[in-house]
Amino acid sequence: MSATADEIIPYTVKPRPDTGLFNAKMGIWLFLSSEVMLFGALFSTYIILRIGAEHWPRGATILNVPIGTLNTIVLITSSVTMVLAWAALRQNSLKKFRILLGSTILCAFIFLFIKTFEYGAKFEHGLFPKYSTYMAIYFTLTGLHALHVIGGIIVNSYLLGPGTKMWYSDPERFTNRIEIAGVYWHFVDLVWIFLFPVLYLL
Repeated sequence: MSATADEIIPYTVKPRPDTGLFNAKMGIWLFLSSEVMLFGALFSTYIILRIGAEHWPRGATILNVPIGTLNTIVLITSSVTMVLAWAALRQNSLKKFRILLGSTILCAFIFLFIKTFEYGAKFEHGLFPKYSTYMAIYFTLTGLHALHVIGGIIVNSYLLGPGTKMWYSDPERFTNRIEIAGVYWHFVDLVWIFLFPVLYLL
């Protein structure tokens, strides 16, 4: 009889007695702590620059608010499908999981497509990062966020493809992996929920 993953490396499935979390969940929260500090520093810089500026443009006069709203809806939808994909595994439905995780990835691609269209419109009007401090902040924050979306696409695509093989050998551990990917994806969604009003509405 082969040993399970939790017997070879402890706490890959069962929670640690000292934290109440299994290793991967502990790891993702530590990773996201560093991400919070990264985006926190950028948001703090934005606040300092805005307070110190004599004149600051309103995002609604430069950015396309309906497009930003649409992208917000797309990302929120992707978070919902991510949770439902995890729930499908808890119900032992791999087929439903594939559909829902595939929907999450599709929403991520739609988000990037819309963002690329939005960037293109800015470039056509000569609104590059060097145009103003505001545009530099806009491209820095949304560009970094887009990189995180791409990272989520890569991880989720792997879990939808070759990573699914773990479901047949260790379903509980695979379900845990989807939960961890979901925690990361919700963080990406949450960052955008902060970015949208700060850049587009205020």
